Amino acid sequence: MRVIQVTKRISIMMTCILFILILSGCSKNQEVISKTTLKMDTVFQLKAYGQKANEAIEVSFARLDEIEQMASTTIDSSDISKINQAAGKEYVKVHPEIIKMIETAVKYSKLSNGAFDITVEPLVNLWGIGTDNERVPTDAEIKSKLLLVGYNDISINEEENSVKLLKEGMEIDLGGIAKGFAADEVVKIYKEYDIKGGIISLGGSSIYTVGQKPDGTPWNVGIKHPRKDNDQNYVGVINLSEQALSTSGDYERYFVKDGKRYHHILDPATGYPTDNGVISVTIVVDSSIPDCNMIADALTKTVFVSGLDSGLKFIDNIQGVSCMAITSDYKIYKSSSWNIKIDKLDSEFKMAD
Repeated sequence: MRVIQVTKRISIMMTCILFILILSGCSKNQEVISKTTLKMDTVFQLKAYGQKANEAIEVSFARLDEIEQMASTTIDSSDISKINQAAGKEYVKVHPEIIKMIETAVKYSKLSNGAFDITVEPLVNLWGIGTDNERVPTDAEIKSKLLLVGYNDISINEEENSVKLLKEGMEIDLGGIAKGFAADEVVKIYKEYDIKGGIISLGGSSIYTVGQKPDGTPWNVGIKHPRKDNDQNYVGVINLSEQALSTSGDYERYFVKDGKRYHHILDPATGYPTDNGVISVTIVVDSSIPDCNMIADALTKTVFVSGLDSGLKFIDNIQGVSCMAITSDYKIYKSSSWNIKIDKLDSEFKMAD
């Protein structure tokens, strides 16, 4: 949820991480209503069918506005901005939902030994990837900002719904988890309005499929090709029904300097863009898991930073979660729990042994 150059932002939006193949030619009651808006500096697209599809989408957009007002780092009045402004000074009373997001983030930081960490914001600002100020910082600059990174320095007072960052200069950014939380909220609204089927696509990277297509078949989701800008190029197509899916890759925001690619997923331990051979991670979480979209959102970054072996082992220890990772040699690796068939596999990619 960061302000980026408009032309770059639009380019990123058009190069969605995932795209959805939607059925057409339905009856009026089964017509898929589709609406798109710009929120959290990215494109949000909601699709639904049912008697109250229009109302459900409008209420969902209003709810997404509320979440952005709470969780954005670029809105001065947001809870997150207030927390960052008070770093090292005092506790800030925030909305209980912000507490929930932060506590979830800290939980997965602990489980992953810091591979996922929402306190990397000082490093993110230093690199400026995706903005007009992107550059390669010096080693000294990175080391100085690393002193401000550490999820253990987030103090939460649950009784008073307040948060304090213990070091002055610390900052947090919920961009790695807030879209997932938002998707979970839209799912609740869809259920309230008795939506028979639909797609919740927030930024293209957080997707939840509701029910099935009007013809009773699963929704088809294409996994974006990590090295081609055209959104019609994809690794393969998978079928989803009542599942949360999240994808992260080194192609979302990046720049090239002296022939080297620098992307936006930073390693909290080194301060540099993660460089372990993984270029794309897709997580699928069953809808039976509470907060499935928020968990999927966090876990894509966790696996990406952890690396192939450690990341897949980590996923294998979590019930209801499966993972597919793609490496720079175009090999596809799957967690032991991944049982989703990949159709129309691009010939450039091979399944790892």
